[in-house]
This record gives sequence, structure tokens and C-alpha cells, in this order.
Amino acid sequence: MVFATDTAVEPQTDESYSATIQDGWDVVGNANGGYLLAIAARAMAAASGQPHPVALNAHYLSPGRPGPVTIVPDVVKTGRRFTTVRANMRNDSKELVTLLGSFGDVGALEGPMRIDAEPPELPAPEDCVRIDHHPSGFPPAMMGKIELRLHPEDAGFAVGKPSGQPLFRGWFRLLDNEPIDAFALLLAVDAFPPTVFNANLPVSWAPTLELTTHIRGLPEPGWLRCRFSTRFISGGLMEEDGDIWDASGRLVAQSRQLALTPRG
Repeated sequence: MVFATDTAVEPQTDESYSATIQDGWDVVGNANGGYLLAIAARAMAAASGQPHPVALNAHYLSPGRPGPVTIVPDVVKTGRRFTTVRANMRNDSKELVTLLGSFGDVGALEGPMRIDAEPPELPAPEDCVRIDHHPSGFPPAMMGKIELRLHPEDAGFAVGKPSGQPLFRGWFRLLDNEPIDAFALLLAVDAFPPTVFNANLPVSWAPTLELTTHIRGLPEPGWLRCRFSTRFISGGLMEEDGDIWDASGRLVAQSRQLALTPRG
């Protein structure tokens, strides 16, 4: 249960929560945005009295480095089905992330259904390309904490042969078959390489400015099917849209993030 342990929070007497950004969840030294989101969401869920994040928006203010952090949630409104919470995550010297979210019981949500999309078509996981950590820093350290396998058509960027399409499709799961809960879905939406890596543009890593995630269901055990795509890259910014499907073919999460595209 590495992910659950590495995102655990502890309540403090002043209604804040403490946690530790653990080593190994980083991209060139800075903690992955989805990992930070999961830590903050655990504190916000605890403060809300609800089990799951349903909709969560995060603005990233400063890089997160390994070490202790404090999360200060503030319950804005408690409703019949959802509780709205705002929160800040900070370390000893600066604010790292500011968040606003709705929390509830995702497993109890009911209503009409219409799905105008399908899970991405993927070869079997063993026929996809494993992205693993390399001591050089690329792929980054966090790839040693998860199992991520890319569609072969999308994996050429790693050897200097990008597909030309800002698109990544692939499989995701935690190591040792650790169960994926709603908080692990927050990690999954930010675990893939930036789509711009496949766009034939002179860019380096794409730091996230803002990330919005919707949790649409609790996943069945097994691999997640994931797809991330970009339509607009301009003015030094790009959007990235994600959809994540569980082993039964059910949509369980959606995301959109706005990221920088600094020149390489």
C-alpha cells in the first residue's frame, strides 16, 4: 500500500492536517501535481466528513519538494449530498497549492446515463511500452512508483521519434496491484507524459498551472485505460484533456489541465 501510505494525512489540534511529500514521486525534483492533489484531497475529504472527491480544482503556486507540509481545509457549505471545501497546502516557507472541491459518496450517485465516447483501443498491457524510471532523470522518478504502459504508436517520443499527434493512450495501475481508489484516480490524471512531447515542437517538461478533475465512479480492480489529448498549443500554454476508464469499460474520471510549454 505504498501510495496510500505516501499520501496519508494526520489531523492536528488547530483543524489543519499534516503530511509528508515523500521521495520518489517527483519530476526532476518537483513532486507530481496529481500526487500533491491526492494528499490535499485526503485532508479535504476528512474535513468534509465525505468519503470521496467528486470535483476538484487546483492551482499550483510553487513546486513541492520532499518534506513536511500542512493542509488547511475550510468547509464552505455542507449540503445533502455534497460538501464544498476550499484548502491550501503549504510547507514551512510558502504556499504550494490552493484548491476548491466538492466531496460526496461517488458510489451512491444515481441518475440517467448517456455515454457518447468509448475507452481507447489499446493492445494488451504486455504488448504496450513500459515507461520506467531512469537514473538520468528521464523518465522521471515517479515512473518507478507506478506501472504505466503506452500504446506503441504513442511511445516513439522516448527515442526521439514523436508521433506528431499531441496524444497519449495507455494503461495505468499502482505497483503490486495496490487498489485504485478515488484518490489514486487523482494521481492517474497527471501521471502520463505531457501530450506536447508528441507534437514535434521544441519544448521541455510542461509544468501544470491549473488542474481540474471529476471523479465519475469508483474503479473495478485491474488496469485503467487512459487517454490524454491536446487541441490548442499557443501563447506558451496548452490544455490537456483526459478520460480514464476502468477494467469493466466504465468511465471513472475526467480531467483538464492548463500547462506551460517552455521552450527546450
